[in-house]
Amino acid sequence: MLKRDAGRDAGMVLWWIGNAFGLLIVIPLVAVLALRVLRQAREIDRYAHDILTHGVLLAGNLDPLPALLDTRDRVGEVTGNAVRYVTALERLV
Repeated sequence: MLKRDAGRDAGMVLWWIGNAFGLLIVIPLVAVLALRVLRQAREIDRYAHDILTHGVLLAGNLDPLPALLDTRDRVGEVTGNAVRYVTALERLV
């Protein structure tokens, strides 16, 4: 009977060593790693918010872009008219 109690005692000692290891090593390590992950996640959130803010501001600057198509067409018309004008002047001179 004494041998069984010694085995149980050894098992309990190992159990308490495992508990102490978990409390003193594993849990603080998990907490430190979780804080590092959370810090990086907050930084990514700040960057994403910054990108969104500047993207909205940029979109406001792109509103006049459709007018560039109209400008391109007008430049083509002006160029054609200028060529005709210069050709007419050359005939006069």
